[in-house]
Amino acid sequence: MNVKSLAGRRAAVAAGLVLALGCGLSTQASAAGSGAIGGKAEGAVTHRSGGSDDKGTVAGCSEEVLGVSAVKEPADSRDARHLLITVQNAGDRACNLYRYPLVRLGADARTTVPVIKESDPNPGVPVTLAPGAEAYAALLVSGGAMDEYPAKSITLGLQGRKPGSSAGGPIDVPMPVETLYADDGQRVTYWTTSSGFALDFIMSK
Repeated sequence: MNVKSLAGRRAAVAAGLVLALGCGLSTQASAAGSGAIGGKAEGAVTHRSGGSDDKGTVAGCSEEVLGVSAVKEPADSRDARHLLITVQNAGDRACNLYRYPLVRLGADARTTVPVIKESDPNPGVPVTLAPGAEAYAALLVSGGAMDEYPAKSITLGLQGRKPGSSAGGPIDVPMPVETLYADDGQRVTYWTTSSGFALDFIMSK
C-alpha cells in the first residue's frame, strides 16, 4: 500500500468519526426535544396545578373559590335537624380543606359547633379538591339537648394549615329553611369527599 492510499484511508476514517459523533449529538438533542413540554425537558416539568407557592404545594381553599350550599337530609323531612353542607371548588386550581368547618348557627352564637372527633376519615390529612370537585360536612342542628334557640343564619369558617388557624372570613351559607331550631347537642363532622360517610355520623341522632 502506498503512502497516498494510507493517508486517504486515515482521512476517510476521521471523516466517519466526525459524522458518527454529529449523528449522536443530533439524536440526543432530538430525544430531549421530543420529551420537552413548553421548551422544558419532561424531567424538568414542575407540577403546580394546585399550588400558589414556589414549592408547588397545594394552597388552602378560600371563600373566593368555593360555592357553598346546605340541604335537609332527607330532603322531604319535616324538620331540619340534619343538614348536609356542600362546598365546590369553582377555581381553576386544586385546593385543600383542613380538618372541619367552623360553623356558627345564628348571629348570636357564642361558639362554633363542636366537631364529632371520630368522623375524621384520614386523621391529619387535608381533603384536596380538584377544580369542580365537591366536599361535604354533615351538620346536626339539634341533638335533643337543652337550651333550644332559633337560628336564622349559618356561617362557615375555613381552617388554615396550622391547627387553630383560620383561612379567610366567614362564609354565609344559604338557609335550607327560614328558621333552624338549634340546641346544645349540635355537632358537625370533618370534611370528606363522601356525603354518605359524613351523614352516617348524624342520621341516627
